[in-house]
Amino acid sequence: MKTLRSLRGLLLAGGLSSRMGRDKASLVHPDGRTLARRGYDLLRDAGCEKVILSLRRGQEIPSGFSDIRDLSVIRDPEGEEGGPRIAILAAMRELPAADWLVIACDLPRLDLATLRHLVSSRREGERFLTYRSEFDGLPEPLCAFYASDAAAFLIEPEAGSLRNILMLHECRLLDPVTPRSLDNANTPADWLDATRS
Repeated sequence: MKTLRSLRGLLLAGGLSSRMGRDKASLVHPDGRTLARRGYDLLRDAGCEKVILSLRRGQEIPSGFSDIRDLSVIRDPEGEEGGPRIAILAAMRELPAADWLVIACDLPRLDLATLRHLVSSRREGERFLTYRSEFDGLPEPLCAFYASDAAAFLIEPEAGSLRNILMLHECRLLDPVTPRSLDNANTPADWLDATRS
């Protein structure tokens, strides 16, 4: 696997989880870890030099991290709204020279092979890299590589959603290596489906 200099992992765990009815980050995966801790471990095992937990302002740290003394947390800036795009920008402002491997915490089927393939597939000078959705063929922005200079494209007020940004800037798309590895769990029904099979 190719190792990228200054590659940081960003685990997005600051969503409101309104459709789930409880904090998704603290849901316990069948392997015994919370979704947040599982995502953190996957990023670390994929080769990230440092993994950072992204939370909204005032949010408690999800359960599962009591053994990590040097846990790094970045919170959404006060007064800024925009979901994952704002969270990624906050991380990029904190560490402007870093490249980022970004994942959402609500991917219970995500596996290490998927992340390692993403990391090893990056080409020199590439700003964005992600997978093609198995459902609609569009970019999957919440399991993606964002180079340090991608911040300029995320900061534009008219940029819109992350998916739109990736499409506008011709993000190269990889075919999934593990079926359904990027299925997210937004509702109790999604969670049941993801954990019983």
